[in-house]
Amino acid sequence: MNNIKGIDKMVEIENTFCEAFDGIYSRVIITADDIETLKRAAYDATSTPGTVIGRVEGGIERWLNTNETPDGREGAVLQFWYGKENIEKFNVELSYRIRQDILVKPFTAVFDASINPSGKMDMIRNVGHCGDGHEWKENKYGREMIIIPIAIPDFEIESTLGYMKGIMGANFWYMCAKKSSVMNGGKKALEAIAEVEGAIAPFDICSAASKPETNYPWIGPTTNHPYCPSLKKTLNNESRVPENVKYIPEIVINGIDLDTVKKAMKAGIEALMDVEGVINVSAGNYGGQLGDHKIYLIEL
Repeated sequence: MNNIKGIDKMVEIENTFCEAFDGIYSRVIITADDIETLKRAAYDATSTPGTVIGRVEGGIERWLNTNETPDGREGAVLQFWYGKENIEKFNVELSYRIRQDILVKPFTAVFDASINPSGKMDMIRNVGHCGDGHEWKENKYGREMIIIPIAIPDFEIESTLGYMKGIMGANFWYMCAKKSSVMNGGKKALEAIAEVEGAIAPFDICSAASKPETNYPWIGPTTNHPYCPSLKKTLNNESRVPENVKYIPEIVINGIDLDTVKKAMKAGIEALMDVEGVINVSAGNYGGQLGDHKIYLIEL
């Protein structure tokens, strides 16, 4: 391990790596009439990380002022990710988030915010037809919008949303001796990651690191049992929980490219250096057998 000195203590950085994966993502702007509705829509739409079970996951990249949005309202940049390059399936899964979490919020709208997209997804079939055939297209805000008539008129979404290739699933673990360190450290790490443009943390502070092999394949990934503190005595030599560690939270990072992901990991880890009760920082990997990319902690 490498020792990194904080203000008044040493935090060990384990000589290990995380595995990150290639994925596809869509980057959108959502807007609303008021901040409360905007936040509800943004948090609801990105609340359930789901790529490990074949669904979409998302995160809030940043909040926008009125002079940064197409319609001059408060807004947010959201990223939605899919783990497989299946654009038709991605379109369907993304539509669930838009229909169930954004469209139903009063006076919201969705705009494309892609950067050099690999392609475009047509929104008419899976979102536009919520108008039951009464929807129409209109040029507004310098964009082609689908207008979907609803009971408090009307929901607007750009007719196509771009998709791009990026990096997902990078992670680091911060091992804690104190319960308070889990939230204190996680909040600081997430705040630092939020400052890196193009990166999101879809799980926020994640309490359940997983592994690919499982006794129950219909569930999907199950608990990474060697790293469960409550199993340390039961597992004996199989346990990988270090001495004095009682909690092992994880931060997962997706980003628009590998450099962005590395910057976000570095920022998050550095934010943990002075958090009381954080003993060391490690990462989840699978021996390099699953991920497309290895990111070594000591090289950040």
